[in-house]
Amino acid sequence: MPTKYNTRDLRFAKRPAAPRRYCLQTDTNPAAELPATQFGLKPRRLPPGGFSFPYHFHHHAEELFIVLEGTMTLRTPRGFQKLKPGDVVFFEKGPTGAHQLYNHSRRPCVYLDLAIRPGADVVEYPDSGKLLVAPEGGIYRQKSAVGYFAGEENPWAHWLAARKTRAARKR
Repeated sequence: MPTKYNTRDLRFAKRPAAPRRYCLQTDTNPAAELPATQFGLKPRRLPPGGFSFPYHFHHHAEELFIVLEGTMTLRTPRGFQKLKPGDVVFFEKGPTGAHQLYNHSRRPCVYLDLAIRPGADVVEYPDSGKLLVAPEGGIYRQKSAVGYFAGEENPWAHWLAARKTRAARKR
């Protein structure tokens, strides 16, 4: 069944745990929840002097922003550019799609954040060297990365442990 949504019915709320500079607000109107499984629509408002999210890019998701009201500055790997109402910006997956918004103006900015969400995604934060595993939400530092075979050097030990556990369960 089609879902109707009107941007005049927006109700914004800030993420409660976000630091002061990150004051992005997302629509909380329950009627706006789409029954989509892979397509996301998030109306967002960015107050004056506020940043959206930390500078980041997605490994598996693509995003599209449509500016509805106000002006703001977009940071990408290519530099900085001003966005105004009517601007549409596409962010491909991978490092070339990195982005962050800042409201340099004196008025709130409102935009639609549309995204293809493939289920699982890894979000990378180049400024802080972190990775977010979504949708679970675990955040990890890249410095703690390990090799593919770390802890797997002796596969027989894992087999023997599994056999012992299975045998103990049968008793």
